[in-house]
Amino acid sequence: MVYAFEPNPHAFAELQRRFRNHESVHLFQKGVWDRPSTMNLYLHEWSDDDEVKWSTGSSLLPFKKNVREDKSIEVEIIDLISFIRELKKPVGVLKIDIEGAEVEVLNRIIEDRTYEQIRWIFAETHDHKIPELKEGTDRIRKEIRRRKIKNIHLDWI
Repeated sequence: MVYAFEPNPHAFAELQRRFRNHESVHLFQKGVWDRPSTMNLYLHEWSDDDEVKWSTGSSLLPFKKNVREDKSIEVEIIDLISFIRELKKPVGVLKIDIEGAEVEVLNRIIEDRTYEQIRWIFAETHDHKIPELKEGTDRIRKEIRRRKIKNIHLDWI
């Protein structure tokens, strides 16, 4: 079973088209965070050229360098940790690439020990692109080492 979350409506439409005949793929037009909410999704600075192509740079963080603060859409956000718990079964792979929101989600996964329910966690951190995330990402790396967590892999790309 695959559960995919995509808040950008342009990218979500493409996912729906590609996976319409795959019963094991469940798509949600929502973003993920460490708590449920409604937030602005800031679109890539070049999104006017090709909404799908540039959807990969969308972010919930208005200070990300390649997004436009003046071009955003309001999106529903789920609490990823609650979603995982409600599955009531182990998760094989959790891939997290949420354009800067990884720090909050990973902190909660570690604090709540949710990582124990997941075989592998791969997260693309963005601290090399978004300096404001460096301190938080470094704390996560330190906590992973301190707890000797072996199934969380950062900077996997």
